[in-house]
Amino acid sequence: MKKFYGLIFVIIALVVTTNAQTSNKRFLNEIKSRAEFDSIARVYHKGTPYALPHAMFVIDRQNKNKIYYSNSQRYRFHQDFVNANYLSLDRGEDFFKKNYVNDKRRFILGTLAYQTPIKGWTMEFWEGDTITPELMKLAYETINKTFFEPVALKPNSLKQEESSAKVENIKRVLQSDITKEQEYQAMNTAKSIGRIHIIEKLDDKVEIGDNEILILSEVPVTLPSVEGIIVSRPSTPLSHVNLLAKGWGIPNAYIKNAHELFKQFDGRWVEFETKLDSYTIKPADIDKLKAYQEQLKAFNMTMIPPSDLSVKKLAMLGEQRKGDVKIYGAKSANLGELMNAKLKGFIVPDGFTVPFYYYDKFMKENGLDEVVLDLVNDDKFVHDPSHRRQKLLELQAMIQKGKFDPLLREEILKLAKEKFPNKGLFARSSTNSEDLPNFNGAGLYSSKGNIKGDDALIEAVKFVWASIWNFRAYEARERSHIPHDEVYMAVLIQDAINSEKSGVIITTDPYDQNDNNSIYISAKKGQGELVVSGVKVGEQVLYRTKSKTVKILTRSEEDSQLVFDENGGMRQEPIVKGLLVLKDDDTRRLADISQRIKKVFGNKDQDIEWAIVGQDIFIVQSRPYISNRRGKYGTQLPQAVIEKTKSDTKGDNRK
Repeated sequence: MKKFYGLIFVIIALVVTTNAQTSNKRFLNEIKSRAEFDSIARVYHKGTPYALPHAMFVIDRQNKNKIYYSNSQRYRFHQDFVNANYLSLDRGEDFFKKNYVNDKRRFILGTLAYQTPIKGWTMEFWEGDTITPELMKLAYETINKTFFEPVALKPNSLKQEESSAKVENIKRVLQSDITKEQEYQAMNTAKSIGRIHIIEKLDDKVEIGDNEILILSEVPVTLPSVEGIIVSRPSTPLSHVNLLAKGWGIPNAYIKNAHELFKQFDGRWVEFETKLDSYTIKPADIDKLKAYQEQLKAFNMTMIPPSDLSVKKLAMLGEQRKGDVKIYGAKSANLGELMNAKLKGFIVPDGFTVPFYYYDKFMKENGLDEVVLDLVNDDKFVHDPSHRRQKLLELQAMIQKGKFDPLLREEILKLAKEKFPNKGLFARSSTNSEDLPNFNGAGLYSSKGNIKGDDALIEAVKFVWASIWNFRAYEARERSHIPHDEVYMAVLIQDAINSEKSGVIITTDPYDQNDNNSIYISAKKGQGELVVSGVKVGEQVLYRTKSKTVKILTRSEEDSQLVFDENGGMRQEPIVKGLLVLKDDDTRRLADISQRIKKVFGNKDQDIEWAIVGQDIFIVQSRPYISNRRGKYGTQLPQAVIEKTKSDTKGDNRK
């Protein structure tokens, strides 16, 4: 019988042997060279610049802190190694509690890895491990005595980061340190066909085609829809451009020195694919190019946003539901739905909304509908982006100078003073062209914050109306074949929240479409405009819903914050760069709230904007998170969706 089991172990050893370096040993108690490490290590993303060779370690505190570097080609998990080598027969929940939660645990369990981007060694623990500073130090000292090169500690959660900061004489490497050295990061995994366009400086003289794959020096504040985006500088995946790219379903990535790497492709048609660990760019196959052109013909159909111009009522948020999107716009109607859900744990700031009717009335009474008609039929406006940008600025100025209905002015000011006496207000955009099946309106339109004074409030309403005609919004609609004269703007006038911290929640992992157990949160001090616009990288964390752990991805790069000015509007004030924004409790509360909000909207993933003041959490937006507008290789917008959108507009009261 012993011979039989011996034969089985030999067979297993042969199966796991993949090269001459692979060891038949179950473990090593000391690693004296890279060759010895490689003989027991697994490698993720092998053969790429992001290869991650790693091996598990087990420290047995009952046996004088003896260390076992496990043959990780043979044993997949720590428990497998511990059980197979008869160190302990604990399994399942017992093993978990005794060795990941208990401060008096017998085993310290972790992983040793070579971090290719920084060319250095790290030791780390599972992100759900509640390991104490004392045990961290013990593991750190034990490994550095038995490994051939210096090893740093890499915290994998907020708790571990806080605990490790208390340990003296320990070298740490944070995830953000590794990310900074990366040469590639996928912002959206997808594949596409397009013409490479290298842009050294993006300004209003650059014409961007919707069939192009752009190579940019840094992520811009906004873009019209294109076939792919490559930037040579890292950015937050929650910038509006990156979120739009996900909505468009296009490959989007940071690639170091992209301008030089792909110079030979400038102006050429290529196939571009991004994966989590790698990318490919190659000349486009002629048959795939023809298929792509046919697909675009099928997709590029006119979509008319639904609207109802018969309603004149200025409605409070509590009077609105999500079905009122065609009267008060998506942002306002969704907040009304959320307010009526009466969920606990957060506050929806109250407000009232000026419906589409008054925007349409204002444009017609000031003759601006005729101005729009002349513009869209002007050849130079259509074909010259610099001229188009200038004319749209002039149109916005005309709207700002237009005559405002005195009765509407009286009604707005009366309601504002009655509901929000002596308070600052927000004027927020809310259109009927946001979050359509083939169109994501994230970040296209403008809002005004901390408005004080009667005249300032009326001017803010006109400012929001005018933002329908800003360049980025016009270009985005044009790419998606949305008729400009069918788009209407409502204005949500809302209680102003002077945020101490603010940001965005995505109720899934925007890095990994297959990860259904994570919630992504971006945060900053003060008002959140700079983070959601992508100007600065905010603090980014990933909350794991199963293990209930927090993984920090980046610290905030902000060196200033936006705060309310006592005279109205906002001002910037300096802050210390790199400070922690979210406490552990903040993250858990936000994650819990986001899951409950998701249920309100049919369990569809949400893009949620939030603010915190003291212990209060405020929700100021919840919209669908669109991770894939259309697949370039077969996934089409269903014809039924297009037809339904068209039919929803029948019976509208238009002249």
